Amino acid sequence: MLECLPQVPEDSILGLAAACRADPNPRKVDLTLGVYMNEEGLCPVFDAIRLAQDALVQAERTKVYMPPAGDPDFNSGMQQLVLGLGSPALLDGRVSSIQTPGGCGALRIGAEIINAAAPGARVWVSDPTWPVHIPLLGSVGLQFATYRYYDPASHGVNFDALVEDLRAARHGDVVLLHGCCHNPCGADLSLEQWAEIADMAESQGFLPFVDIAYQGLGDGLDADAAGLRLLVERLPEVLIAASCSKNMGLYRERTGATLFVSANPASAAALRTQAQVAARRIYSMPPAHGALLAARVLQDDELNANWRNELEAMCWRINGLRTSLVSKLEQCTGRDFGFIEREKGMFSFLGLSAAQALALREQYSVYMLDSSRINVAGINGANIDYLAESVGKVLQAG
Repeated sequence: MLECLPQVPEDSILGLAAACRADPNPRKVDLTLGVYMNEEGLCPVFDAIRLAQDALVQAERTKVYMPPAGDPDFNSGMQQLVLGLGSPALLDGRVSSIQTPGGCGALRIGAEIINAAAPGARVWVSDPTWPVHIPLLGSVGLQFATYRYYDPASHGVNFDALVEDLRAARHGDVVLLHGCCHNPCGADLSLEQWAEIADMAESQGFLPFVDIAYQGLGDGLDADAAGLRLLVERLPEVLIAASCSKNMGLYRERTGATLFVSANPASAAALRTQAQVAARRIYSMPPAHGALLAARVLQDDELNANWRNELEAMCWRINGLRTSLVSKLEQCTGRDFGFIEREKGMFSFLGLSAAQALALREQYSVYMLDSSRINVAGINGANIDYLAESVGKVLQAG
């Protein structure tokens, strides 16, 4: 029965990362995977997470299943982290959530809820967007439309085109938005632009679905959630997919949450039951370890302060890398790369062609996507000069 299935192409990002690992060049530079790397080129374990894990190991007495909705302390902590302690929606009981296997699980549960409410609903996604968005949501049966977002000429948000496209979004449609640190372009909406999108959602009746996977890695935990919180204050319904992979380093623990902001507490409670039924169909119960660690960090004052300090240092380092990269690239190329410093989070497009990205891989072992999207957090003091020099040589070669 299974012999009829052909081999499918490898995931483009994972395939490039594998090629980089196999490359024997000691100067190779991996800018492919969206994973935070420190100066030593390692994805570090947060000190707060390590301390929480030590305490959990000593206290844990069972490996019984988690509840279908996940750990209650994790859910309440994530609601407060994403929406803010003083959120009117939280205070009014209009918010519920379910723990999920990472941000991917959070997106999938959100898609299940959308499809249950409006089978085959149309979801508007930005051009560009994270490549996994469409397969994750589309596998449920949802349909797609695209709104223009990134302008390669200005290396920023083409907001006029965004508004023009989203004028066609109607009641019953869903608009998928990146909460901060847009993946893959790093160009974020201003608070004024978030307010205009809220105006459109109010007048046109579409549902915002916000994917916030990088909270804390742009301008800080509260600043990065400001646009999302504005939507929640203005609108009766918002869906949110949140992840702890990046801002707590819990990549392999698959720790995320889907948040449901509803018009009233009864609707919020109903959505949680719908999400639990959907989860039961897909994966039954969520994994425990990462959520239990995150809950300790979110609920314990000392661990929380420790984590926030570590996360702030990561954010400052990424922004500092952006500044340094601009300087190095401009010295080696004579071109203006100032847009990199204006962008947020881990990703940027360098503005190179696919042929130039290929030349960087083949001639210099510098690995980035064909779109020239790079993971800024893959840069460090040991490789930044080589990276800039390699880009300069490829550009000079035409």
